[in-house]
Amino acid sequence: MACLSSSRLCARVQDKLMCQFGHKLRKQTVFVKLKPPGPSPLRTFGKTCQTVTTCGPTCGAGSLPVPGGLVRRFASNLQSTSTGSLPDYGTQIIDPYRLLEDDLNGIYEDIRSELERNTNQSELNTIATYYFDGQGKALRPMVAILMARAVNYHVYGENSALLPSQRQVAMISEMIHSASLIHDDVIDQSDFRRGKPSVNVLWNHKKVAMAGDFILAVASMMIARLRSDDVTLVLSQVVTDLVQGEFMQLGSKETENERFAHYLTKTYRKTASLIANSVKAVALLSGADESTCELAFQYGRNLGLAFQLVDDLLDFVSSAQAMGKPTAADLKLGLATAPVLFACEKYPELNPMIMRRFQESGDVEKAFELVHKSRGLEQTRFLARKHGAEAARLAADLADSPYQKGLVLTTDLVLNRIK
Repeated sequence: MACLSSSRLCARVQDKLMCQFGHKLRKQTVFVKLKPPGPSPLRTFGKTCQTVTTCGPTCGAGSLPVPGGLVRRFASNLQSTSTGSLPDYGTQIIDPYRLLEDDLNGIYEDIRSELERNTNQSELNTIATYYFDGQGKALRPMVAILMARAVNYHVYGENSALLPSQRQVAMISEMIHSASLIHDDVIDQSDFRRGKPSVNVLWNHKKVAMAGDFILAVASMMIARLRSDDVTLVLSQVVTDLVQGEFMQLGSKETENERFAHYLTKTYRKTASLIANSVKAVALLSGADESTCELAFQYGRNLGLAFQLVDDLLDFVSSAQAMGKPTAADLKLGLATAPVLFACEKYPELNPMIMRRFQESGDVEKAFELVHKSRGLEQTRFLARKHGAEAARLAADLADSPYQKGLVLTTDLVLNRIK
């Protein structure tokens, strides 16, 4: 089992605890509840795994982390890259989805009910609810609720409860995300999403675009019902960022430095802003002070950037079956993501391909080959880990609680997913 940064697990080899990179180990206690598989898509399970030993901050900088059987989402929603069990050391590990099972239970049903209540158009309702089938990762609502409970505990202590308004923010975050997926499917003419035909294939693209708008409209009504000007401003920023991110994705920059800055800003706006502003919103609703709200925001920003960097990596290394959509999709759409941009350092012939958006015959295949021959994948992996480690560091500044530890473990889940 590989190890990563200050929070990675290391292997047990020949009855001795050691890191494969030879670094000294230290013990770290994390708390987890594990549960056998059940019928609900939101249920999770993992192997029993008891003391956790971690390596130093420079451990594993160059290899893909593999957390063993730490945690796997039922129905393969959020998986690790290995299914082996960890040795029996003594202290249970927290599975964030299991920890929040009661809070997450029924969240997709509640979203579908909100949408259904606001239309009498059956086809519109069918399209709008298509991706709320419980088969997604539910990462955004999980992180929002986990942060809400961690901050509530930080501010009020162990008797604090999740506020209804905070759960509403979790629902809103998933609605905004799904609306963006629907719009992406129209723009990109996607055929598959989450292992099934995309909305763009099943319905007229004009109806699909309006269904995405409808989801955003209902989400806006839910934001208004929260009756918080600060939260309204924060969550409204998400939609502004999403649109700007889409516009940025349509353009490119001439020089390599400008291009990477452009990519990172686009990535923040399209992916990380939603997570960052959602967790900031739940912190605002808790009544937390400004520094705690900023901590929540920065945690979400770093987690979101790590998530997208891993996503860009998986587009080059994962199978279409695992991803639920075709691989090398970004290249086919003319997009130069982090692996390509890093590969340019060794293979400058990628630069003209990027500028023409891989439109000439053979561009996609050649770029794919050069990325694998370069250190682009390794460098993307390393950058994702840096953001994951920063998110974990920020979470560690909150009061010690199962929810705070869940936030730390969530960075591992993001870094080690295979889809």
